[in-house]
Amino acid sequence: MSEIAVFSGSAHPELAREICGHLKVSLLPCKLERFANDCLGVQLQANCRERDVFLIQPLVAPVQEHAFELFLMLDAARGASARRITAVIPHYAYARSDKKDAPRISIGARLVADLLVTAGANRVLTMTLHSPQVHGFFSIPVDHLHALRELAQHFRQYDLSNGVVVSPDLGNAKQAARFAELLGTTVAAGAKQRFSDDRVKIGSIIGDVAGRDVIVLDDEIAKGSTVLELLERLRELRVKSIRIACTHGLFAAGALQRLADQPDVSEIVCTNTVPLATNSRLAKLTVLSIAPALAEAIGRIHNGESVSALFGPH
Repeated sequence: MSEIAVFSGSAHPELAREICGHLKVSLLPCKLERFANDCLGVQLQANCRERDVFLIQPLVAPVQEHAFELFLMLDAARGASARRITAVIPHYAYARSDKKDAPRISIGARLVADLLVTAGANRVLTMTLHSPQVHGFFSIPVDHLHALRELAQHFRQYDLSNGVVVSPDLGNAKQAARFAELLGTTVAAGAKQRFSDDRVKIGSIIGDVAGRDVIVLDDEIAKGSTVLELLERLRELRVKSIRIACTHGLFAAGALQRLADQPDVSEIVCTNTVPLATNSRLAKLTVLSIAPALAEAIGRIHNGESVSALFGPH
């Protein structure tokens, strides 16, 4: 690992430090400053010449600030003659903007992918994209990880003989089916219609959930509108118990408290792809670390080994 150089932006330095701990390398210093004219400046304060550079920066609020900070870090590494530059983006926020579903709108996921390449990225490492087709928006290699193994390992501690994994919508049903296979349960999915960013309707649930122990699986939870709507349908079908799982726990606008206040929700599980405020740690919340998985992926990329091996059985 002597040729590896890992830097972190300001979005999630705790995760970066944990990743470096697993890699047994130092997290190298990065200086961020804001000038009098409100422009950002970045300086990588360690040698990058002919080194394999990894820049860790999830795109979390404020997304635009953190995205531009990452662009500057990429440009700095390229100007410092790095041998290869990998943008490690545990949460790629613009993955939701993946299609032209209204007149005269931009496809943000593709634009940001182009900007990352223009800024200097040679490779991207990310986790659980909201839409799998976003992978194809990049003109450089992308290693797309998921957190299903980490989530499955957690839920195996429970008796799942009566369990069922429920996807809030058909778009996430394939991931839910893979998760159910890891747990040895059946799978169901909601028939969802989205009318706006925070207004959805789930007309029915496809699959048998009545009297079952439900694990709701989603890729990310922002305002929680979809999950709350799904809970209403599950109650109508008289399920036995409900747990909620997601990779990206964004929990915007008090969503975590609203979900925790649901009396029939016994647990909310997410990973640490995004930072959680210290005052958001509730008794029902369990946060799993994906630092070991990201560290292993970084090590495999650096050593020229297969990253697809991370998707095998746990």
